[in-house]
Amino acid sequence: MTEMPLYEAMSTLRAVRRLRPDPIPEDVLHRVLEAATWAPTGGNVQAWRVVVVRDRDKMAALGALYATRWAAYTQHYRGLMEGQPQEAIDRSERTLAAGDHLAEHFDSLPALLVFCFNPRNMAITDSEQDRPSVVGGGSIYPSVQNALLAARAEGLGCVLTTLLCQEEPSVRALLEIPDPWYTAAAVPLGYPIGGGHGPIRRRPPEQMAYADSWGSAYGK
Repeated sequence: MTEMPLYEAMSTLRAVRRLRPDPIPEDVLHRVLEAATWAPTGGNVQAWRVVVVRDRDKMAALGALYATRWAAYTQHYRGLMEGQPQEAIDRSERTLAAGDHLAEHFDSLPALLVFCFNPRNMAITDSEQDRPSVVGGGSIYPSVQNALLAARAEGLGCVLTTLLCQEEPSVRALLEIPDPWYTAAAVPLGYPIGGGHGPIRRRPPEQMAYADSWGSAYGK
């Protein structure tokens, strides 16, 4: 088993979209899946499952669905880039180029983890609020994050994607996902082309956290 300090794994967990088609050893993939099972869930119910896709025909079909949604996303994203500083545009173009590579080579991914959830087994405590419900994801996405961190420790490239959720009926039919199970995320996995993971860009805590009330400055 590969060991990596937790803070190092978290601070270098980049979205890696350029992945080699080389197969992932079974023991490595098993450790990634086991890490996902360690995540907390409401009532320890574990109201999630994951479909590990490696079948070439299914991967190609999923790739076609993904490519259509990615093309629409990039068109919208490039519209938002207009008027931005050139440095920001260049950075965004590099990200989009990596995403183009993933969309164009989706059918050669060695593995895709499709995380699913069962809302009947989840305590969705914000379901009656006058806003989009998010609490249910608290029983699903920690498992996804655990899988991402484990992939990082194993030297695998990975990225959390949700575009296939826009094609949920087709994905459910293709993967034979029954009622009442639905899709939450898809994680492409593979060994990276080039450098892969590395230092990430994020806002510091002082820009993200408040002290005791909203807007009150937080500092060390």
